[in-house]
Amino acid sequence: MPLENPPGSAFLLAAVGAHAAARFAERVAALDLTPPQVGLLGLIAASPGQSQQQVAQVLGMPPSRLVGLVDALADRGLVERRRNPDDRRLHALHITEAGRAVLDEIGAVGRAHDDALCRSLDADERETLRALLSRIAADQGLRPGVHPGYRSV
Repeated sequence: MPLENPPGSAFLLAAVGAHAAARFAERVAALDLTPPQVGLLGLIAASPGQSQQQVAQVLGMPPSRLVGLVDALADRGLVERRRNPDDRRLHALHITEAGRAVLDEIGAVGRAHDDALCRSLDADERETLRALLSRIAADQGLRPGVHPGYRSV
């Protein structure tokens, strides 16, 4: 039976987003990682040498909350803290070789996740969807590559 009032775009985005986030969490759990750890690892790799305070600011989260995420990655040898040569009170974050290897695995997981989620779309439709979602994200002031969920981590 067709819906009298089909769901709006915002509802569908939220529903697909929640579904995608849950499935991604399941996939990265196989690597013994959480989605916030995955995002943090990628951010550190993309911008090595940032202080924990700078990273927290980029993510829009309190620095005290970031410490636990960094600790978990450092304990696994995926990132390391180095003294900042310009300010010895600060620690600069860097990815390790082990972290780079895990990022390669995450990349494969991410591609498989994207393929599974978008399997009903052809290549042109996928590109159109990505472009439209990018426009919406930019219009809403979302920072590219940074999930807004970090604010609640």
